[in-house]
Amino acid sequence: MHWTLARRAEKMNPSVIREILKVTEKPGIISFAGGLPSPQTFPIAAMREACERVLKDDGQAALQYAASEGYTPLREWVAHDLFKQGMTVHPEQVLITTGSQQGLDLVAKILIDAGSRILVETPTYLGALQAFTPMEPNVVSVDSDEHGVDAKDLRDKVGTGADNARFVYLLPNFQNPTGRSMSEERRAAVAQVAIECGLPIIEDNPYGDLWFDAPPPPSLSSRHPGGSVYLGSFSKILAPGLRLGYLVAPTALYPKLLQAKQAADLHTPSFNQRMVAEVLKDGFIERHVPTIRALYKQQCAAMLAALEREMAGLGLTWNRPVGGMFLWVQLPKGLKATSLLAKALEKGVAFVPGSAFYATPEEGRAHESTLRLSFVTATVDEIATGMTALAAAVRESMPH
Repeated sequence: MHWTLARRAEKMNPSVIREILKVTEKPGIISFAGGLPSPQTFPIAAMREACERVLKDDGQAALQYAASEGYTPLREWVAHDLFKQGMTVHPEQVLITTGSQQGLDLVAKILIDAGSRILVETPTYLGALQAFTPMEPNVVSVDSDEHGVDAKDLRDKVGTGADNARFVYLLPNFQNPTGRSMSEERRAAVAQVAIECGLPIIEDNPYGDLWFDAPPPPSLSSRHPGGSVYLGSFSKILAPGLRLGYLVAPTALYPKLLQAKQAADLHTPSFNQRMVAEVLKDGFIERHVPTIRALYKQQCAAMLAALEREMAGLGLTWNRPVGGMFLWVQLPKGLKATSLLAKALEKGVAFVPGSAFYATPEEGRAHESTLRLSFVTATVDEIATGMTALAAAVRESMPH
């Protein structure tokens, strides 16, 4: 039987990260590759108790079909929680999604036509590129540095008339893949460009609660409320297996996002929503998240110390994140991360080559000497062992 694929299906590609994760499941591999939260942080006892209460008190409703918008108490919690981001949100603006990844898919479906210009950071989140690409956009990278996107280059790339950008996609807090955060000054400048140019912002913030010593500045959406879609997630502060996220949209845009959601899955699992609402209702998150921050801060410090110790004199450079799950490494000129990965896997350690996170293959090839390290799923001892192995791989892979 010959199946004729839709053009959008031909645009779909496997996730480089997911393919690498298959390799890291082999025994003996220390993985710095996956963007997976530490399972040590999963509140299993609280989830078990909430599960029992939901089934006991409201089991029939929890196991039934539900409203596409989401469980009302959970939407109310999200709206209230976003005050700390400087946002004024009504529960009617909140759409519960099956992970924040679904939010990216819904945004793509309702905002992108074939050939539409969309703007992204350099580099950007691979999962967003996967969500956007089937809609056949013209993805344009905006110059970026350690403080985030460059506001002047953003203005230059907005476009005009029919080629005006549909949106700019940004991760201002502890960005995946680089771990960088957008400064207060840069946020103000970016928001000003967006307002003056009528440019919508898609703000993705799955890591914003994972700060080490001080919370990040207020959200971009708080500065551009009528022109932003804000994406959030429970994956990094509770558990990713719940597949529970949310988006906040202006009232003019919300109905179309809701219709796209209805077509995708009718609604996010109602049992999961009710269980999480039960866990959250007594202030649990304020007690729980600081334990995640403390663990990740310790692991990040261990990785930075190991990099300084093991990579001395090898010509690598890296950043120093102040939150989140990732850091970004620049290899010496002439050393490709894909070649290094093969050698590293032989020595029992894995990472993700940085080229996967660029908007076009040409940009990826221009940044073949970058890589992403995740520090949150390995223990401090595993980080030390893994970095020793990675340094050995670097020495053996250096061009002569």
